[in-house]
Amino acid sequence: MPGLSQELMQYAPLIVMIVIFYFFLYRPQKKRQQQRNRMLDSLKKGDRIVTIGGLYGTIVSITDKIVVIKAAEKVELTIARSAVNGFQNEQKNEAL
Repeated sequence: MPGLSQELMQYAPLIVMIVIFYFFLYRPQKKRQQQRNRMLDSLKKGDRIVTIGGLYGTIVSITDKIVVIKAAEKVELTIARSAVNGFQNEQKNEAL
């Protein structure tokens, strides 16, 4: 039996590295993705948003995949819902 426990101890560093990988990389990424999904699900007409390209605008209409924003007077842009980076209002971003 002493040989068996010694063989298992060889794998201890690998197991520790996998646990560290999970807690420092995978879990935080999953949490950020869930927060982003909550933000995208909470979008509604009239929200002031920022896109991933840095465009600021107000949502005019919204569907499952498309958002139409008003960027300036008489300027409406059609973007993918996934292109929304967040709200212009920082308190609303932090509330999610």
